[in-house]
Amino acid sequence: MATAVLRVLVQVTAFGATFTLGASSLDADAATVRERVRAYANGDRTDVDVPVRYPDGFLGDVMREMAAIPSGETRSYGDVAAALDTAPVAVGQACGRNPVPLVVPCHRVVGADSLGGYSIDAPDPLAVKRRLLVHEGALDDDVGALDDE
Repeated sequence: MATAVLRVLVQVTAFGATFTLGASSLDADAATVRERVRAYANGDRTDVDVPVRYPDGFLGDVMREMAAIPSGETRSYGDVAAALDTAPVAVGQACGRNPVPLVVPCHRVVGADSLGGYSIDAPDPLAVKRRLLVHEGALDDDVGALDDE
């Protein structure tokens, strides 16, 4: 007999997109998550700052590396890969499986010569990634270049 798995999700809207967050990865209730996302979007916080339950294994390792990137900075897929002794493609795949975007800031991981990807359900996910990086000061809105390049 199969056992049904209940996956609880928290949805928050910010930066022109609705983010679906895996509540089982968060150590906070939905109201707290929404309040902190709202404060982050309003510029009152530099991070969403909700405690995270990291999964075991590679995905958890990549999520911890992403969480360590300060607001206003970026790292390339290659930088994260070098820190974990793995391939940039594997890091990109793990970023795409991040169950709590915004909370664990996968938007701060970029390509060597581009924004890279952003795996959220939005009409233009890269426009959302760009908005987040501009909001944090990691991307120059006028030129579109990363500040740390």
